[in-house]
This record gives sequence, C-alpha cells and structure tokens, in this order.
Amino acid sequence: MRDFSNSTAVVTGAASGMGYAFAERFAAEGMNVVLADIEADALKAAVSRLEQQERSVVGIAVNTMRRDSIESLRDHAIDRFGNIHVLCNNAGVTSSEDGGARNLWEIPHSTWDWVLGVNFYGVLYGIQTFLPHMIGHGEPGHVVNTSSVGGIVAGSGAYSVSKHGVLSISEGLYLDLRASNSNVSASVLCPGLVNTNLINAERNRPDRFGGPTEPADEGFAAEMNWQDAMDPSNVASLVWDAIVNDTFYILPHPGFDEIVKDRVDRILSRGAPAQLDFADLARRREAGELV
Repeated sequence: MRDFSNSTAVVTGAASGMGYAFAERFAAEGMNVVLADIEADALKAAVSRLEQQERSVVGIAVNTMRRDSIESLRDHAIDRFGNIHVLCNNAGVTSSEDGGARNLWEIPHSTWDWVLGVNFYGVLYGIQTFLPHMIGHGEPGHVVNTSSVGGIVAGSGAYSVSKHGVLSISEGLYLDLRASNSNVSASVLCPGLVNTNLINAERNRPDRFGGPTEPADEGFAAEMNWQDAMDPSNVASLVWDAIVNDTFYILPHPGFDEIVKDRVDRILSRGAPAQLDFADLARRREAGELV
C-alpha cells in the first residue's frame, strides 16, 4: 500500500459530482488538492466548502480542451504546492444531440468536436502536460482517467467513442509506465450510473461548438432515475483504494460485469456488437439487479 498523505493531487471537473468527491476524499486523507473546473462560480463554492473543513485546497479555472490552459494549471499547481503526485483527468461532458437521440452519422460535427475535445483530448493533454513532471521528480505518483461503462460497450455515439478512447489511452499509459520502470502508475475508472449533473453538461458548451442546446430529455432522466444512482462519494472511496493499492481497472458497479463479459464473449464468438440498452438498464435497476 502506497502512502500519499502530505502529497498533492490535481482533479479536473472538480466543482461537482465525482470530481468534487475525489477532491474531498483526497483532502480528508491529508493531501493538498488542486480543484480545477471550467465553471468558475461552482468551483469557488466547492473550494469554500472544503476550506470550511480546514482542508489544504485551491481552485484553478481550466478549459481542458486547451493545452495551454492545462499547462497553466500545472504551473499554478506546482507554484502553490510543489510536486504533483496524483492526477485525475475527470472532466467530461455528454450532449443531448449525441447517440440515442440521433444516428451516428447524424450527430453534428460541432458535437463531435466538443465531446471528443473534453472527454478524450482533455485526458490526452493532461497526460502530456503532467507526466513529464510527475515522472521527473521521482516520487510515487498515480494518474486516474475517467472513462465509463459506455467506454467498454457502445451505445451513445460520440460519448462512447470518446470514452473508448480514454480506456485505450489509459491501458497504453499503464503499459508504458511499467516498461519505463516509473514510480508513476495509472488507473482507468469505468463507472455506470452515478448521481452527478453530467446529463446537463450542455450548460457549459461553448458558442464556437454551437452553444448550449436543449436540456436533456426529462423523460429519459426520470426513466433512469439518476438521483438514486451511486453516490459519488462511494466512487471516490474506490478510486482512493485503487490509487494506494495500484489497481488498474476501477469498475464501481458489479451489476454491470455481465455486460462487460457479454462484449468479450461476442468478440470471441465473432458475433454482433454488444450495446448498452438504457431502457433495459432502467428496468433492471428497478428490479434491483444492478448495483
């Protein structure tokens, strides 16, 4: 078990949801934490809540689609706390114009650019920007990239494509770090349904990518019953355990294991692709079959 107390973590997408839960858990474990997010007001409120708990934290605004913004985040984090030891590339978005609502070929170019820009390139830029520093200082470190069950099984257009990419780049990162005998390791987080505000991510869509579109379909949101999904703090506990125990795959929802196995079975049997059926997921959650 590795000791990261008195170390420093950087978490993107940290103003709410899983990112905030990660920051809260890391701070409770004695880490300095840099909370990074594109939503300035929400970020300020998140930092204030942790400061009231007498935690060692700072908030830094970041646009993970921009490499220069992530470079600035790194520089400010180092200036404030010194060496960075844990990086959570967690910022993510989904779109009401994405798969499920439209066929793959009907999704607008602007949606592809935005979703891939945040979900995939934000992770890539984080790796490219922070890893040279984290490897260079020689102290133990860890990178956690947030993918999704939707990154294992297809079902939601650009979102699934971006999260498949995060899974693949995380596997490659882990192997490269092992091959180079680095003190830094990596994990990939593939959650199912978590009680966050991801479904309303359109609120942060920049004008150059079409600006905010219609909010998420209320019927879909009600059907999936997001409020009863896994609490982000439970995911944060699993992430912390994976960091200190150096576990690569973080799958918070055991009820989704058979979905993952089904995909592998279909590949090995040369069958048709597996697909996430959200209506079936809702039914199974109601029946208590999914944790």
